[in-house]
Amino acid sequence: MHWPRFLVAGDAALVVEFGDEINPQINRQVHRLAHALAHRALPGLGEAVPSYRSLLVHYDPLRLSYAQVEAFVCETLRHCQEMVPPEPRQVEVPTVYGGECGPDLEFVAAHAGLSVEEVVRLHAGATYTVYMLGFTPGFTYLGGLPEAIAAPRLPTPRPSVPAGSVGIAGSQTGIYALATPGGWRLIGRTPLRLFDARQIPPAFVRPGDRVRFVPIPAEAFDALAVEAGCGT
Repeated sequence: MHWPRFLVAGDAALVVEFGDEINPQINRQVHRLAHALAHRALPGLGEAVPSYRSLLVHYDPLRLSYAQVEAFVCETLRHCQEMVPPEPRQVEVPTVYGGECGPDLEFVAAHAGLSVEEVVRLHAGATYTVYMLGFTPGFTYLGGLPEAIAAPRLPTPRPSVPAGSVGIAGSQTGIYALATPGGWRLIGRTPLRLFDARQIPPAFVRPGDRVRFVPIPAEAFDALAVEAGCGT
């Protein structure tokens, strides 16, 4: 199969696929094209939304045809390797591990055959790449989880997961930006407000950012939540 592939996505978007697996090199290609498109003007071209391995490019079908958009994206692809994307932002996420904030931390430790302290050390010691945002506004999918602490999802999702919860599902880690149902193993929680529709941009982290988790004591949570505008 030849990559990238172009796919029709309804009557107002196209998808550019760079591969069929979760892979940091593939994801870098996605973000490189997104950056290049953001710096090229084409009336009628809309937002480019990155995922693990593809880019969804929106356009106005009253101003552009699918063929025009595909041609423009192809031309951008030919030149985007010459563009130097900006250095990724470095984002620190203060996190309370375990207890009420991380009810599945002990399960993850037992599954890995490690102590709770070792799981925290490994999780907080890695630098993660924000591969994409979804399945709800601001949910942060992160690549780079140490394989030693990979863990299966819950057999049955929780009806509600608190906003800011940090979870593990398989070989991924992520952060719930909003209170939603969810089946990831919860190991901690951050007091940061990760999504605020009143802000521009509304998401605290962005695709392509680098994230590090910083362990904090439980007693620091409320003060940091108030500072972040999340207090009651």
